[in-house]
Amino acid sequence: MSQSATLPQARPGAVRFACLLLITILAVAGCGISLPRPNPDRDGDTPDRAAAALAAGLSAKDLSPVVFVGSSSTVVNDQFQPLVTGMGSFKPSVTVASVSRDGSSATASLLFTWTFPGVAERWTYPTEVKLAEESEQWKASWQPSIVHPQLNGGNRLSQRRLSPERGELLGADGVPIVENRPVFRIGIDKSAVSGERAEKSALRLARVVKINAKAYAKKVTAAGSSAFVPAIVLRMDAPDVPLSSEIRAIPGALSIKTGQMLAPTRDFARPIIGTVGEATKENVEESGGAVVTGEQVGRSGLQKRYDAQLRGTPGVQVRLAATKPPDSSASPPPTPSPTGEPEPVVLFEVKPVAGQPLTTTLNVGLQQLAERTLADTKPASALVAIRPSTGAVVAAANGRGNRGQSLATVGRAAPGSTFKVVSTLALLRAGLTPGSTVRCSPTVTVDGRKFSNYSDYPSSQQGRITLRTALAQSCNTAFIGQRSKLDQSSLTDAAGSLGFGIDYDVGFPSFFGSVPQDPTATGSAAAVIGQGKVEASPMAMAAVAASVAAGKTVIPHLVDGQQATSKGKPLTDQEAQQLREMMRTVVTEGSGRVLGNVRGPAVLAKTGTAEYGTSEPLKTHAWMIAIQDDLAVAVFVNDGKSGSTTAGPLLRTFLTRAR
Repeated sequence: MSQSATLPQARPGAVRFACLLLITILAVAGCGISLPRPNPDRDGDTPDRAAAALAAGLSAKDLSPVVFVGSSSTVVNDQFQPLVTGMGSFKPSVTVASVSRDGSSATASLLFTWTFPGVAERWTYPTEVKLAEESEQWKASWQPSIVHPQLNGGNRLSQRRLSPERGELLGADGVPIVENRPVFRIGIDKSAVSGERAEKSALRLARVVKINAKAYAKKVTAAGSSAFVPAIVLRMDAPDVPLSSEIRAIPGALSIKTGQMLAPTRDFARPIIGTVGEATKENVEESGGAVVTGEQVGRSGLQKRYDAQLRGTPGVQVRLAATKPPDSSASPPPTPSPTGEPEPVVLFEVKPVAGQPLTTTLNVGLQQLAERTLADTKPASALVAIRPSTGAVVAAANGRGNRGQSLATVGRAAPGSTFKVVSTLALLRAGLTPGSTVRCSPTVTVDGRKFSNYSDYPSSQQGRITLRTALAQSCNTAFIGQRSKLDQSSLTDAAGSLGFGIDYDVGFPSFFGSVPQDPTATGSAAAVIGQGKVEASPMAMAAVAASVAAGKTVIPHLVDGQQATSKGKPLTDQEAQQLREMMRTVVTEGSGRVLGNVRGPAVLAKTGTAEYGTSEPLKTHAWMIAIQDDLAVAVFVNDGKSGSTTAGPLLRTFLTRAR
């Protein structure tokens, strides 16, 4: 009988242990956790871990959590900080490129990458660090060359931002409008005074330059110990520049001669071209880091809208500079010192790229003339002048009563009888001619509302008159009486042919007028005389005059390269010629006789007075538009007696001096 082999029986506890071990191994593997490699270091530490920890500390600019060979983390961090203080708030991104081990020592290759706001190119370079195993732990061997190969303990890194020159804002024919002009920057130098002395000096200086003393003193107190805190920037030719002796008498006060991008005068087209000033925290955040606090940026108007173009691209320079003395906070100058020390070595440099100029159509002389023309007008006012041949806006002046708003280009007000040029075009298209007979009565009632002519309308021009006379004398009732010949789209189409009522993107804030359709009888009656829901800006009315002069639809443009194409029905030669003849009659026989003695080519015009508000008597807007040679001009005064008596003299002054 054969005997079979008997296998040894495993103990129940051993079986359970083996099963648990197998389950544990499978579970760990399923979770993606790596098992220890064969022959690990005694405590599991590796040079890779030490190199990664060092890279993390360098990236954070804080080596206090990192362990080092033969030295404490605190001591090494104290030696490290002066090397990078000159880099400001910027931190490098440090990665471990490779680690090579040779027994109980190793060498790690690190890759530094510095990024600077607004600068596309990054500064990248490699360094090496020695690693050693000490007390069963891998540690880095500190040396300054870990931060940069050329650091040796006697020098440091120092960066400075290279700001680009801001692009000029140019006018017609390339004449500079906003350019670098000499100014005085007046303020307190905190390195010369501190504490209560600085506050007292700030209060004294604020009173001298006439700014809010408490606010400025608070600003000076909060500034750093070596900061220069500007109080005001004044043009060198400004009448309110304080005497240098007044500034010198205040401890710590300085008046620094420098330059700033400025227009010819403080108010030159200010609501349109805007202003330039030092970047605020909000500007920095909006730019995504492209600008830094204190740099020149556009604060409003065209300067703000085209800031990226005008601002240019900043550069940066990183140098090796001598280690600062313990009590010094200022970087040494980049030029040789009086002791003959060599110029600091430039490690990395990206040159700034100057901003590109922005060209506008504004004519410096005509703009200044327009502003002088409105200088004594107290109510809100505006004057816009356009070249009919090109559509170029050569002047867009805003009166001092506008409170900084560009009513010239975005104002909204009923245009009154100046809109009768649009209504006349609509009637011509409806079959009337300049000689067609219309009825001008003292009043006309529409659906219970009484409409009348202006108070001093000549009685001799009432009754049956021609359409030409109705426009020349500005007879409201005659135009209202013809409204039945116009359908809902007639005024809208005629307006579009004259550059009015259709929005265009022309690269600057603009309002081209509005002719909302009103199905009510009183609404349509008011619309034909430029009241009711009809609104216009001075620029829009200047476009109407320019279109008549050019014999085609003129869309105003102010920024080079931002011309729009007309969407309106084309204006015919015959229509334009008829409108020109009728607008000439306004000057020779009608309400625009105030322009009859203007020298030079014949002047064509149309006056306008629009009632507004709810008070009795109603207030009135005063308007007048005119054409002379290659100028189409609109004048608006928010509160005036009438177009002929309020806006007319202003327009006459401008045209007379524009030649």
